[in-house]
Amino acid sequence: MTNKKVNFYSVIIGTELLNGRRIDAHFPFLNSELLKRGWEHKASFVIEDDITLMHDIFNLIKADKNSVMFCFGGIGSTPDDYTRVIAAKAFTDYKMEFHEEAKQLILNQFKEEAYPHRINMAYLPSNAKLLKNVVNNVPGFYLEERFFFTPGFPSMSQAMVIEALEKFFPMSKSKYRLTLTASCGENDLIDVMLEVSKKLELSSLPKIIDKKRKVVISIAGFDKSDVVLNFELFTKYLDNNKIEYILKDISQIK
Repeated sequence: MTNKKVNFYSVIIGTELLNGRRIDAHFPFLNSELLKRGWEHKASFVIEDDITLMHDIFNLIKADKNSVMFCFGGIGSTPDDYTRVIAAKAFTDYKMEFHEEAKQLILNQFKEEAYPHRINMAYLPSNAKLLKNVVNNVPGFYLEERFFFTPGFPSMSQAMVIEALEKFFPMSKSKYRLTLTASCGENDLIDVMLEVSKKLELSSLPKIIDKKRKVVISIAGFDKSDVVLNFELFTKYLDNNKIEYILKDISQIK
């Protein structure tokens, strides 16, 4: 279990997702695996196979010192597989090399058919380490133990995601969360919201139930006493102003 701050990003590369020819399966799988371990996404990007856009997104994520990235797609051997080269441009100053273990895995899998093209999948950014491919042994790879690159095929990438999370990010200390649903609008609680510590996660979700305004307020953080203290700002305000509330998220009530 770790308490360190980690910002998880996913980059899902595939023009076929944006033009509707395929449906993304990467985000829901990764998001579910993160939540199981007490982690959450910071952001997710679905982008087309555009080398400038890819490079810009990689640089944006690299600029966050707490970032961890899972990238899906574009590490194959066809002309539109740009990810390996752009990863090298962004993370290793264009330095690339044939990874000997990856090369051997590809040769063992495809024999003479590894040449002339498949072997190029072993040409990786310098200092890359491998992620196991349980389908055909052509590995994914990672850099700095925080930037992970996997194939676009969920059958291959999902095992790599689990491998990486289990090895480097098995569990986070769970956040403590308090939630209420108040019979008022968001606007009524904005002044209280402004008093909440910036160290905590605050969410406000407006709802209309039976033509009446409701708002779900949720506060979360790793320090229970901090969460309780800030949550009381809302309960005291609601009590003092005789506004009804329940200590539940109304959307989760059957």
